[in-house]
Amino acid sequence: MSQSAPTPPPQPQTVDGNAEAQQPDAAPQPPAPGVPYAPAPVPAPVKNNIGLGLAAAFGAAVVVAGVYGVIIGLTKREIGWAAVGVGFLIGLAAGRLGGRNPVLPVASAVLSLGAVYLGQLVGEAMLIADQVKVGFSEVFFQHLSVVQEAWKADADPLTFVFFAIAAYVAFTGAKKAAV
Repeated sequence: MSQSAPTPPPQPQTVDGNAEAQQPDAAPQPPAPGVPYAPAPVPAPVKNNIGLGLAAAFGAAVVVAGVYGVIIGLTKREIGWAAVGVGFLIGLAAGRLGGRNPVLPVASAVLSLGAVYLGQLVGEAMLIADQVKVGFSEVFFQHLSVVQEAWKADADPLTFVFFAIAAYVAFTGAKKAAV
């Protein structure tokens, strides 16, 4: 009979030369005594800066009112997606920079109403200036009452639908964008 050499005991498998490291298919190590769970990660701080949110929303309202007015003046009509854009940008600015303060969605909606109105006045002034062959600034700044009367005469139910669209999008946008 032949005698076989004794087999050596199995060596622990190593990961990168470390016998203590866990294998990919190994069971996880139990937690240390007295520590049942791993610590939870620290949550991100919630923004709640109403002043910054209002300032951002106001700044966005002024800018998008001008852009909306130029779009109306160039196309000679109101465009629904532009009103959506007005509300979206105002709400986005308020929510991202101001956080979750409950005043910001309401303020965004109100500012979007003002921005749509101002934009429609800018567009109306552009159209009047084009018709009478004078500069926009002369019509808008020196004859604003004429521009407002022309706006009243041109306003139809769809005009007010654009107000509602912008306010709704600004309100919901500020709530969704808040971090």
